[in-house]
Amino acid sequence: MAGCCAALAAFLFEYDTPRIVLIRSRKVGLMNRAVQVLILAYVIGWVFVWEKGYQEMDSVVSSVTTKAKGVTVTNTSTLGFRVWDVADYVIPAQEENSLFIMTNMITTVNQTQGLCPELPDKTTVCKSDANCAAGSSGTHSNGIATGRCVLFNETVKTCEVAAWCPVEDDTHVPEPAFLKAAENFTLLVKNNIWYPKFNFSKRNILPNVTTTYLKSCIYDAITDPFCPIFRLGKIVENAGHSFQDMAIEGGIMGIQINWDCNLDRTASLCLPRYSFRRLDTRDVDHNVSPGYNFRFAKYYSDPTGAEHRTLIKAYGIRFDIIVFGKATVLCDVIVLYCMKKRYYYREKKYKYVEDYEQVGHLLTSCRQEGPSTLPPPPLFCASGEHLGRWAIWGETRVQSWHSLDMWSPQAAAHCSLPSSSAPFLDHLY
Repeated sequence: MAGCCAALAAFLFEYDTPRIVLIRSRKVGLMNRAVQVLILAYVIGWVFVWEKGYQEMDSVVSSVTTKAKGVTVTNTSTLGFRVWDVADYVIPAQEENSLFIMTNMITTVNQTQGLCPELPDKTTVCKSDANCAAGSSGTHSNGIATGRCVLFNETVKTCEVAAWCPVEDDTHVPEPAFLKAAENFTLLVKNNIWYPKFNFSKRNILPNVTTTYLKSCIYDAITDPFCPIFRLGKIVENAGHSFQDMAIEGGIMGIQINWDCNLDRTASLCLPRYSFRRLDTRDVDHNVSPGYNFRFAKYYSDPTGAEHRTLIKAYGIRFDIIVFGKATVLCDVIVLYCMKKRYYYREKKYKYVEDYEQVGHLLTSCRQEGPSTLPPPPLFCASGEHLGRWAIWGETRVQSWHSLDMWSPQAAAHCSLPSSSAPFLDHLY
C-alpha cells in the first residue's frame, strides 16, 4: 500500500524534463548532417520534383465517338461485282470506345434449313449408319446428327446432320485479305475529356481546327500530330505491324490518347498525345486461335416464302480507343498563402455563412427589449482579407446582413438606430 501511495505521489508531484547532450565530434556531426541532407534530397528530389507532391491531381473522365470512311470494290465468283461502303464493313454500327472493321470473310450463300452431310473430320467420317449416333452434336458440329451415313463427295462419306445447309467450310482463310483496300480507310476519333475536381473540359478537335482542315488532314506524328483522322494502315504500321498480314485473320489495335495536363499553365497547352500498339498477343511459336473473328447472317425469303440466309464469318481489326491522363494544379497551401493573388483565391474557394442563431438572438432582443438595450451604433469596415463588409455590434461580428430575411430598414427604425446607419442598412437589405 505504501508503495502505491509513493508511486502516486511521484506521478502527481514530480516533473521531469529531457536533458540535451551536445557532442563535440566531427564524425558524429558529419554523420548527422549527412542524414539531414539525404532527407532533404528525398523531399526535394523525389516528393517535389519527381512525384510533384506540391500539386493536386485529378483523373480524367472521357467519352469517345468514332466514324469510319472509305469505299472499295470486289469481284468474286461467289458474290460477283460488289461495292463495299461503311454500312457493309463496320459491324456493328456503333460500339463503346471501339470500332470493328471487317477486312476478310468466308461466305456461305443460300443456306436453308434441311438435311445435309457434315464436314469431314475424324469424328464425322463414316462407313455405315452404325458409325453415326442419332441426336448427337459435338462442340464443333454444324447441326444435329440424324444417324445416317451419306456421301459428302464421290469418295468420302460423313454423318448426316439437320442444319443450315450447305454447312460452312472455313478450312481455308482467303489470302490476301478480301478487303485488303481497307488499309486506306480512315477513322475519325472524337474525344471529350473532363477533370471534375478542377471543372476543366476539352476535346481533341482543338479550337484552331477548321472544317476545311478537318476534311483534308491525316494524322502524322510530325506534320499533323493533332489531326483526329487516322489512316488504318498507318495505325498498324505505327504499332510495328503489317496491315495486310493482320487483315487476313484479324486482331485488336489500341489507339491511346494521353491527356496529361498541367493546369497551372494556359489551357491551350493541354493537348492530346496519340500512340498505337497491338493489343492481342501475336506469338509465332504459340499461335493457337490467332486473330479476331465472329459470325453473323443476313436473312431473306424467296418468292415461295422459304427462308434463306447468307452466313458470313467475318475477320477484321477492332480498334479500341483508350483514354488516360491526369491533371495537376498547385496545391492549396501555395495558392492560398504564397501567391500574390492569395486573397482573391481565398474569396473564391471559401463561402462564408452567418451564424443565424447568434444574429437572430441579437435582433429578437432588440425588438423585445426596445431602444434602452440597444448596442452602440454600428461601425462599418471593409476587410481586405476576405473582401467582405462587416457590421460590428460590441463584441458581435456579423458578415453579410443582407442574407438575413429578418433584417430590414423597418427593423432599424423599430430599434431606433442612428439615422447615419440607414443608407448602409438599405444597401444591405
